[in-house]
This record gives sequence, C-alpha cells and structure tokens, in this order.
Amino acid sequence: MSLWAIADIHLSFKSNKDEWDKLKPRGPEDGLILAGDIGESLKTLNDAFETAKKNFKHVFWVPGNHELYSSGTAPEDEMHLRGEAKYMACVMNAKKHGVLTPEDEYMTWIYENEDGMQAGAVICPVFALYDYSFRPDHVSRDGVLDWCMEEGIRATDESLLWPTPYATRDEWCHRLVSQCETKLERAAETGLPLVIINHWPLREDTIFIPKVPRFTPWCGTKKTENWHKKYHAKVVVTGHLHVRRTDWIDGVRFEEVSLGYPRQWKEAKDVGNDVNSMMREILPGPHPPEPGMEPPTAWRTLGTVRLERPRVTTQLSRRNTIHT
Repeated sequence: MSLWAIADIHLSFKSNKDEWDKLKPRGPEDGLILAGDIGESLKTLNDAFETAKKNFKHVFWVPGNHELYSSGTAPEDEMHLRGEAKYMACVMNAKKHGVLTPEDEYMTWIYENEDGMQAGAVICPVFALYDYSFRPDHVSRDGVLDWCMEEGIRATDESLLWPTPYATRDEWCHRLVSQCETKLERAAETGLPLVIINHWPLREDTIFIPKVPRFTPWCGTKKTENWHKKYHAKVVVTGHLHVRRTDWIDGVRFEEVSLGYPRQWKEAKDVGNDVNSMMREILPGPHPPEPGMEPPTAWRTLGTVRLERPRVTTQLSRRNTIHT
C-alpha cells in the first residue's frame, strides 16, 4: 500500500482538467491525498472525486481556500453557501464518493516501510485555515493588510472567502485549530506516527515565495508551528504555495505537493511530466536521516514521483536549499 499526494490541481483551468482526466491507477490498495485547491464549485469537486476514486482505493481530501470561495458567478444552487456552510457542502460531496475528510475519523494506514518491515501510521486530514500571524513582528494585525498593499498584494480571499458564521477568518481559524488539536491528541495516543495533511503550511519557515513575499499572511497560523513534534508526525503534507519542495525538520519530512496553475508547471510538463508523474510518494517514502544530519531543502521544480537526489546547490534564504 503506497500513499501518494498532490495539491492545487485547479481544475477550473481546462488544461489542468484535461490532465486530471489522464489520471491512472497505481497499486490496488494505494491511496491518494488531495491537499486542497481542487476547484471552486461543487461540480468541479464532484468530478475530481469521481476520477480519484476510480483510480485509487482510498482518497483523502482537505479544503483549500478555493473550495471555500463564494462568488456571484457560482452556480445558482451554490450562491447562498458561504464560509462554514460552503465547507460542509464540500464535505457532504466527498462523503458521497467515500472520500475521507477532516470531519471523518482518522484512518490507520498499514504499509511496508523503508526497511521492508510492516508499519503503521495514522492519516490525519485537518482544516486549520489562517489567521494573518505569518507576518513580521513589527506589523500589527490591524495593519497587516495595509502592509501587504504597500507591494500591491491583496489575496482574492478578502473578497471571496467568507468566515460566516464567525466574525472574522481569524476567529474561524482559532476554532478550527482547537478542534484539530483535540483529534490529533487522540491520534497521537495510539503510539503510531501521524501523517498530518493541511492545505496551508504548518510552519512559516517552509514558505519561500520571492515573487509575492507579502502574501504570507494568507498562508497559515503560528498556532500550528510545533504540531509536527507535539503530535509525533512522520510526514506533514501541504500545498497552497505552488512551490514544490521537501524539507526535513526535527526528523519530520515536510512535503509541499502543489501542481499549480498551468503556467507554473509548464516547465515540468515540457520535459514529459503529467499529473501522474507529478504526484508525491508520502508512504513508504525514504529512510529518515540520522539526527543532526538533515538534508537541505530540495526544490522540485520539475517534479518527480520519488525523492530524487539533489543536484545544484544555491543559497536562497536562512535555510540551505537545493534545486531539483
């Protein structure tokens, strides 16, 4: 049983939808993680789930910001769905297909580990949203949107992602974080390592988006920074950034598994990749590094199915990085 992951497939783009239709099955017991931003409408989500379940026995989904959008151009039967109501409509859609969501009980995954031994992990889809706390210390919460606008950055979320029935996205985020922590604590009590899946990054230091550096306030919450240690994670799976990368932090593997908008993965497509080869293997995955010997960030611009050997080293930020 292998477990694969992909995020940000954005099926509202025709070329991405055409690629998704080429999805192929793996092993008969394999699973697929869809880590958010599948599309904006329930129909798009329905089509994605139907295709995924035809090819994978187990499918896990967490919402991204795009699933939560409510706009005047939405189908008539969706226009009234805002905030939590839109999220729950997505959850009910997933249930129709047997897709597991953050609202379901976590599943224990049995697989052959990197040493060839039988092992188990708890698969934990979570929905934690963001609270604008990924910002510099000198920027206040009240001033964060103005700070972003100094460089012309304003997320579409500000117009289309409603927090209803909560007063703010921050309040909704904090409620969600509390709910997630309760479930993760129970999962950790099993003694098995966790695979934590969230659309938004859990840690600010795994974000590197130099073209839009002031987009970080919409990228997560500092309340999740130590979840990988607190809940004994084996792997953390996220998307949102459209920047594929692999990090090892405190012995835990962090995988950003985005596909992205068509133009953002064109280079990978031009060298022969498709949606199948752009998926990331989560389990069993590679052998963890020795303590204190964690490799630098691996940047997977071209994408590969399995963890590739790093090639060109470049200093990009406080963390050493490797381009692949």
